[in-house]
Amino acid sequence: MSRYEEVDLTEIRTTSVRKRASKVQEEKLYRPPARLDGFGGFWDSLPRILGGSDLRALVEAVVTSRERGRPVLALCGAHVLKTGMGPGLIRLIDRGALSGIAFHGAGAIHDVELGLWGGTSEEVAEELASGRFGMARETAAFLNQAAREAADGEEGFGEALGRHLLRRDRATATRSVLAAAYRRKIPATVHVAIGTDIVHQHPDFDGAATGAASARDFRILAAEVMDLEGGTVLNLGSAVVLPEVFLKAVSVARNLGAPLDRITTAVFDFIRHYRPMENVVRRPTLQGGRGYYLVGQHEILLPLFFHAWLREAGKRKGRRVRPGTN
Repeated sequence: MSRYEEVDLTEIRTTSVRKRASKVQEEKLYRPPARLDGFGGFWDSLPRILGGSDLRALVEAVVTSRERGRPVLALCGAHVLKTGMGPGLIRLIDRGALSGIAFHGAGAIHDVELGLWGGTSEEVAEELASGRFGMARETAAFLNQAAREAADGEEGFGEALGRHLLRRDRATATRSVLAAAYRRKIPATVHVAIGTDIVHQHPDFDGAATGAASARDFRILAAEVMDLEGGTVLNLGSAVVLPEVFLKAVSVARNLGAPLDRITTAVFDFIRHYRPMENVVRRPTLQGGRGYYLVGQHEILLPLFFHAWLREAGKRKGRRVRPGTN
């Protein structure tokens, strides 16, 4: 027998499960589709619980924002491009689903390399030991020249990169997000943290020019955020730089009197990070709106989100969905 006193459970008051409010109900469960060859059946089968509900709500938010003429901005981390999501972003730009996109320096580098040469991303551990990591001269020459021209011409860095890419080869608009944005005349901004990117270690790097061009991009982004009321911001995989940049742009907008009481924000990443949660999901929506944090591998979760987004936008415009693509 125990030496300690025990609570007497015989006096516990119980209730009926039929009267209890249950958060998980039959109509919300996963429903395996009868046909296995269509996206529509798969999408409709997703459970309407937790992340499934959040993903549906976010699709509703981005489509509604554009229907009402409000912005949808994407903050795009480098890993999103490294996992192959550039063509998805280009499709969203071409369909008018995105009104603006922001990169940090590494994201711009991957986009440029994919656009011009069809490949990106080194084996860092192997190349670091030999001193070759980040030493690609063509990449550095292209980005550093664009930064100088942007500073001289009072352009944003992303704007200059998009223009340079199209000037080099107009086919890059099908491979580069920056080129597609420039061609479609939507702002693409690049927010550089000097010393973090491979092009900064090359002798032709001009810190003053890069700083001036990136500072202009901050002001361009802040102007977009000024008009964000009723819109949506998607942070796709940036853990530090872009959440910090976005928070400062929100502060500028509110300081200048812009109403930001009805905004939707969302983070997509494969783990939860402090800054995206605080600077994108929570703090900007404290005065109104809603924030979401969706966790999953970019190469799986983002194609699902993009496909559902474009499908719902097409349905609302009354477009007939082609067989096999619904």
